Amino acid sequence: MKLIGWVSSSLRAKLMTMFVILTCVPLIAVGLISYQKSYNTVFDNSKSSTMLTAEQLAHDIDNLFTDTSKLLELGKNPHVLHFLFSQNDAYDDAKEILRTISSYRQTYKYESVLNITMINLYGRGISERKGVFQLARNPLRNPHFEELVKHPDAVLNISPAEASPLDRLDGFDYGEQGIISIMAAVKQRSTHEVIGFIVIDVDNSVVKRFCDTVKIGETGFFHVVDPFGTAIFTPSFLSAKQPFFDPDRMDDLLEQPGYHFIDRTEGKPKFVFAASSKTTGWSIIGQVPLQEIVQEANAIRQLIIISVTLSIVFAVSLHFYISKRLTRPVQSLKNKMQLAASGYLESKVIPAGQDEIADLGRSFNLMIDKIKTLLEQSIKEQEEKKKSELRALQAQINPHFLYNTLDSIVWMAEAGKNDRVIELVKSLSRLFRISLSKGRDWITLEKELEHVHSYLVIQQLRYRDILDYEINVDASLYGCPMLKMTLQPIVENAIYHGIKNKRGKGLIRIGGKPESSQTFVLTVEDNGIGIPQEVLERLRADLEKGELPEETGKEVSGGFGLHNVQQRIRLFYGEWYGVHIESTLQQGTTVTIRIPTRGGKLW
Repeated sequence: MKLIGWVSSSLRAKLMTMFVILTCVPLIAVGLISYQKSYNTVFDNSKSSTMLTAEQLAHDIDNLFTDTSKLLELGKNPHVLHFLFSQNDAYDDAKEILRTISSYRQTYKYESVLNITMINLYGRGISERKGVFQLARNPLRNPHFEELVKHPDAVLNISPAEASPLDRLDGFDYGEQGIISIMAAVKQRSTHEVIGFIVIDVDNSVVKRFCDTVKIGETGFFHVVDPFGTAIFTPSFLSAKQPFFDPDRMDDLLEQPGYHFIDRTEGKPKFVFAASSKTTGWSIIGQVPLQEIVQEANAIRQLIIISVTLSIVFAVSLHFYISKRLTRPVQSLKNKMQLAASGYLESKVIPAGQDEIADLGRSFNLMIDKIKTLLEQSIKEQEEKKKSELRALQAQINPHFLYNTLDSIVWMAEAGKNDRVIELVKSLSRLFRISLSKGRDWITLEKELEHVHSYLVIQQLRYRDILDYEINVDASLYGCPMLKMTLQPIVENAIYHGIKNKRGKGLIRIGGKPESSQTFVLTVEDNGIGIPQEVLERLRADLEKGELPEETGKEVSGGFGLHNVQQRIRLFYGEWYGVHIESTLQQGTTVTIRIPTRGGKLW
């Protein structure tokens, strides 16, 4: 399942899987088919070659016996017939017989024939090596002669395993030399009665040398067996009694010409085959380890395995190279998209090349640029909108105050209080001059204090009996820039909602001091009626959320002024700055304003 998940989650893994399947599977299939074909071909060729060698030996043996069997025609020679039939010494016949044999040898070059012997039923015989001789025992006691008497037309091929040198009829000892004897009956011409026998002794070195020298592969060999399966000739390096293969399969080899099988009964598998000699009835049996005759097929298999392995390695390496070239820019584009999705719009793709992926990267960069432009435009529009709204709110405050002040001036003028009218008009003039500030939003703290002082002068002239004030601000803060109209709405709120509803004279204290190297605080404290706890908590929550309090909506200069100041400070300075209210019912209220020391520009 993990492998499937890995393949399905990666484009590179998918490409690799398809590439390996499309290349390796056909290569492996071709390799297996090629090996099977080559194995079968090599095996068939090796099998045919080894069987052809065995058949060639069988053919050579047939030729040897066929050519040698021509000497059996000596049994028809008149001198031979007379010698075998006569009971007396026939010196002239014996001399003529030996001359005839010599003539045959000179004519047919019988190099492998060791001796030719003729013998009659009474034990008198003649041979090349011994001349005329007389056996000491009855020849018919020999089983081979007995067989020929019963079957006078037969030709017997006697292998070395059937007769040792001591059993030779003529008493001649051939020593260690192996002999194959060809025996036939000699018949009288008229009656066809058996009158003797002819024996041709042939050197078996041709067959023996073949078994010793001819090998199949590296360790394979041939051996010759008679029609009964008895080994006649075996390689000299093997024991005659050593089992060569499964003996139960011997009958199949002897009865079926060209028969072959693979013997797996003992040790490594062996390929066993046979070829038969039609003249002798012998079988030439060969056996060789199967591994040796398919050695070329194994070499081809190794070559195929190496070729397929190298092809697979090349294909996989090529895949890694191609997939890396294809998936690396896609992976880079994916990472950049993830960064952009997390909010980092500075992530850019570096396109490489002119293909579709490079076009996609360039399109992504254009999209990011447009998104940034749209966001900046949207933020700017929102800021401008809030500024416009705050300016509109500020504009709503100024006319309200102006109407009240003008009413006071009219009332004082009607009452003949000219000095107070003059002072009130001067303070009003300074107030509006600072309020306008040539359209600037930022003024120094000193100007802001002058502005609120003018405002308090006007209010004190209007409410002389109930209002007093104190301004105590650290002089080191006078040069700090700040938003104009910050203190006036707070002071106005203290007058109308704190002191105006209080019995007795009210006092407003304005203070200011550094809080740290980065910020300073201004406080507006009154001893007014205070705010109930429930209302205070709700007012704090509304200021924190930036919502306009419902109960202050009826009077513009009340909680609406606090909301205005809070929104303006948060908009220009950030969420960490703003207004905080502390109040105790029937004791008074303290408003704290936190402002950064370097929060704006003066222009």
